[in-house]
Amino acid sequence: MHSKRELVVDKEIRDSFKISRLADTGSNGSPSVSVTYNRIFVLPEAAGTIQIDRRDHPIGGKEVFLVAKGQVFSLTADTRLQGFEIMFGDCFWERTPASASNCKTVLFNNVALNQRLPLAMDLMPVCEMLLQEYSSDDYPNKLDAMAAYLKIIMIKLANIQASSNCEFNNFDNVLYQRFLELVSVKFNLTREVADFAQELSVSARKLSELCKQKSGYGAKEIINGYLIAEAKRSLQFTAKPIKQIAYDLSFATPEQFSHFFKKNTNVSPADYRDIFVNIGR
Repeated sequence: MHSKRELVVDKEIRDSFKISRLADTGSNGSPSVSVTYNRIFVLPEAAGTIQIDRRDHPIGGKEVFLVAKGQVFSLTADTRLQGFEIMFGDCFWERTPASASNCKTVLFNNVALNQRLPLAMDLMPVCEMLLQEYSSDDYPNKLDAMAAYLKIIMIKLANIQASSNCEFNNFDNVLYQRFLELVSVKFNLTREVADFAQELSVSARKLSELCKQKSGYGAKEIINGYLIAEAKRSLQFTAKPIKQIAYDLSFATPEQFSHFFKKNTNVSPADYRDIFVNIGR
């Protein structure tokens, strides 16, 4: 877990949206950032390392990194970035057409599954147009226009995510995507692999094997990942009592939730919240 002294919180940005061009940008060893705004790093060229939730990801270019609200990330001193950094908050995302909501849910609700994606170069012109729109003078529907570009980017990223493992046949791809979509809306109702398998009309063993092949994580690990991500967001960004968070996530008791959280993060919910509450004090 990051110490209090290493952490900084995202500064507030106008209209809950920002896009920046990264032109051989060096980090000089950035502080760890507690993410309030979701981030998309579109990197045609890059080198170095990004650490996300204590896990190192070497950067080599021609890739996209997603960092979700509630995560913590930093860049090593030798990191050089070229491309774009897109930041957006929940209130800005609400401007995007509803048809893109599922893409955002699958990509960001358990972002550890999609932290790094290959870059499709047709994404670059859309980023250029979004930056041009962002940099232009204000006009009545400017935010809606930017949200439309963000929708296109999110749809393209979801398509990349869905097709990144071409060795799987269409049935397996569809089944895996349906599982992710189902978990993203029902992870707070059930944590049992068998419940999801039944709804998808496959055996729990088949579902777990497919998830392991597709992502490197078993079905149970994926479900738990969604739970931990939502628990972290609730602990950081709401004032809900831990007892209420446990209830919202369908744990029988706060103690059961605390045990689950500590087992998966090596820190108790109370200590995790305390770290972020005390940042900057």
